[in-house]
Amino acid sequence: MSVPNAPDRFNEDKSTYAVRGTDVPDLETGVAAIRNVLRTLPVRPGVYRMQDARGDVLYVGKAKALKNRVTNYTQIERLSKRLQRMVAQTRSMTIVTTNNEAEALLLEAQLIKRYRPPYNVLLRDDKSFPFILLRADHEYPRVQKHRGARKIKGDYYGPFASAGSVNTTLNALQKLFLLRSCTDTFFKTRDRPCLLYQIKRCSAPCVGRIEQDAYLELVADAKAFLGGKSTEVQAKLGAQMQVAAEAMDFELATILRDRLRALTFIQGSQAINAEGVGDADIFAMACKQGVIGIQAFFIRGGQNWGHRSFFPAHTADVPEDEVLTSFLTQFYEEVPPAKTVFVDRELPEAELLAEVMAAQAGRKVDLSVPQRGTRRRLLDQAKRNAEEALDRRLAESTTQAKLLREVADLFGLGEPPDRIEVYDNSHIQGTAALGAMVVAGPEGFRKGQYRKFNIKQAATNDDFAMMREVFQRRFARAQNEDPDRDGGDWPDLVLIDGGKGQLNAAREVLEDLGIEDVCLVGIAKGPHHGRDGREVFHMLDGREFQLPVNAPVLFYLQRLRDEVHRFVIGAHRAKRSKAIVTSPLDEVPGIGPARKKALLMHFGTARAVRGASLEDLQKAPGVSKAMAQSLYDFFHTK
Repeated sequence: MSVPNAPDRFNEDKSTYAVRGTDVPDLETGVAAIRNVLRTLPVRPGVYRMQDARGDVLYVGKAKALKNRVTNYTQIERLSKRLQRMVAQTRSMTIVTTNNEAEALLLEAQLIKRYRPPYNVLLRDDKSFPFILLRADHEYPRVQKHRGARKIKGDYYGPFASAGSVNTTLNALQKLFLLRSCTDTFFKTRDRPCLLYQIKRCSAPCVGRIEQDAYLELVADAKAFLGGKSTEVQAKLGAQMQVAAEAMDFELATILRDRLRALTFIQGSQAINAEGVGDADIFAMACKQGVIGIQAFFIRGGQNWGHRSFFPAHTADVPEDEVLTSFLTQFYEEVPPAKTVFVDRELPEAELLAEVMAAQAGRKVDLSVPQRGTRRRLLDQAKRNAEEALDRRLAESTTQAKLLREVADLFGLGEPPDRIEVYDNSHIQGTAALGAMVVAGPEGFRKGQYRKFNIKQAATNDDFAMMREVFQRRFARAQNEDPDRDGGDWPDLVLIDGGKGQLNAAREVLEDLGIEDVCLVGIAKGPHHGRDGREVFHMLDGREFQLPVNAPVLFYLQRLRDEVHRFVIGAHRAKRSKAIVTSPLDEVPGIGPARKKALLMHFGTARAVRGASLEDLQKAPGVSKAMAQSLYDFFHTK
């Protein structure tokens, strides 16, 4: 969540103080660069960026007094080994002054997110948090799941820890309050109730099965439920059911009974009892073997909205308090904080952090360490979850490291691969053709680095040509953007879903680009079409082999192959669905929605427009002679 008008609140020095030197780490050169900055550095709040010889950001830091803070980096004997390595690589600095320390802390989080420096603690999270949105831009408000910027008018409830948590709550809202979840277009075109009405998950306002006032009352009840007033909603439903039963309106009484059961089920299925806590975010940390795990619980209105584990990167030799402070700053850079934030330890900059969170939320935020009662019990539960999640993480890391060593031995790599790329294509007889790349490493799948390739040049239904196009685009760009391979985006191992043909297609591309040191392996179904679970591995030297059906490394490679299958098929389906609802008229320059609608109303279908004569096009309403000529030329030239 960015601060409004943030660019106007900070002043970045236009000049970057630099010291010439090689890119070989050298402490004296690094200290000289920092001392050059100190000569003109002000004693005021701000943010500083350490940069290497190439200008890449090594570290982003904030300070209450810039001159005092940066001076510490010249006192080498007091620095940790980690910071000494950073200073040895530093060749320049960029300074940004702010009005106060809170603004500096906020800007620091924004810059860390932008540059991902190697010496900063990083919050590794591929996706934004989901919210529930109760829209306010329609006379019959719609309830839906929402990710991303909160630009749509309405009430947002969240964050939820996962999409599963959101879906569970949405299902509960549909059963309890019968709110519509359909799009406005679908709502407008209905002439009879949909299936959701039949299974008692919607009140069918689209066809007038409920009056607007009654529907808005349901919306108010939903807001009360999401706001933590579930007991009041339960009492209201119980009273309405009693009235209906006494009036012998047993059909209505049955509906209200089912809604009450749904509410009771939700209340009973809360894994965490947080009654009386209100809105709170709870964070607890665990540390073992140099790895740090942070567990977050999200409580809203006394209801558990899920929990999630985080494992920040670059935490070696960093004090735990500093890790948690940096984590919270980055976490709340986008997510609005709850009224209360509980942590499991006293933080040196707690007051400053609370001030920043309050600025983000637009209200007071209480940051504290609970000592007793329900709040302490919740914190202890978060602490146990953090320790258990970290134990699982370490066990998985150990297993993963062993598997990567086996992969290196299997394919003749010098050392375990740090980056594995897996490729596959998907199409139906050449239509909606799409290529995909997934990435895996020692920590698992790196979903933020997945890529899709819209096939543009390859011949229809030619798998080999499609693979060539994907590899040409991927590795030509890699050569252009990172020829020295310093960015960490070059693969140590490339797996291709396919046999000799796909493998040779990829090899030809790499040979044409002059790339000879990337290990390529094809994974194809065996003689029984994969039913026995024994894929055939194809190597560039012509070797083919299979692995024992119960080999752990085989399961790992199959999991990589299955992940690229899942990703490419999902992307292909989305592309095909989008193509179904597009019209050939969308491709015609100068044809907007109004003229497109007029043409379809006049001719009936896009095919009829395409086959119309020039004279017929000129007779269409709103179509000039020049536009008619443009339309005719567009379709007939094609």
